[in-house]
Amino acid sequence: MTQQPLIQVKNLVARFGDEIILDNISFDVFKGEIVSIIGTSGSGKSTLLRHLIGLNRPYSGQILIENVDFASCDEATQQAMFRHMGVLFQGGALFGSMTLAENVALPMLEYTDLPKDVIARLVYMKLCQFDLAAYPDYTPAQLSGGMRKRAGLARAMALNPKLLFLDEPTSGLDPIKSTEINDLIQAINRNSQTTIIIVTHELKTIFNISNRILMIDKATKKIIASGDPGNLVSGSKHPTVRQFLNDGHT
Repeated sequence: MTQQPLIQVKNLVARFGDEIILDNISFDVFKGEIVSIIGTSGSGKSTLLRHLIGLNRPYSGQILIENVDFASCDEATQQAMFRHMGVLFQGGALFGSMTLAENVALPMLEYTDLPKDVIARLVYMKLCQFDLAAYPDYTPAQLSGGMRKRAGLARAMALNPKLLFLDEPTSGLDPIKSTEINDLIQAINRNSQTTIIIVTHELKTIFNISNRILMIDKATKKIIASGDPGNLVSGSKHPTVRQFLNDGHT
């Protein structure tokens, strides 16, 4: 039996005013995959992510999540779907006026009716999972860059989502901290079978954690590569793909 895609993007067109950002792109994402969206600056990677998580609506086309059109469904259905999605925005996007524990608790308060004492225990468990148990009362400004990334992951995973979206999860980190974040991402995928979609330009990490990449071409505004990054280094017939991957592959 053929596996049913968890996400189906069909003929997606994204535009702002008269400017087309993504032109008629289609792809599937399957349960348990780690898929990285790559491309040069300005190619539309973050725009695609914003459409996938519902922040932007398609100009045309569909985004189906478990066969439900996420962009056009009613608000109640969309809110129910948000319950099963986690997002790590670039830089962590933690609320600076809140403590680390309060940040991680936010999705639980918004999407569940759990008692506060249960939420407090779950928050502690999440902080332990991401090696942050000693810092519940710290504000984001008191945390290092790597700790803020881990805190953002803890908040994104607060509800144990089926889908995890990560925007540049290792940007701005030194190589050791980047490896730690990549190890965490792989552990989440391995232990929870969470499907993960990553927007990144850091190819050295992509080769280690991605099952598959999707490369968007800035000129054509289309996907010009899809597959295992290791195979595409020499196997792609598109010179832009080979150059891009070889620049980051050692």
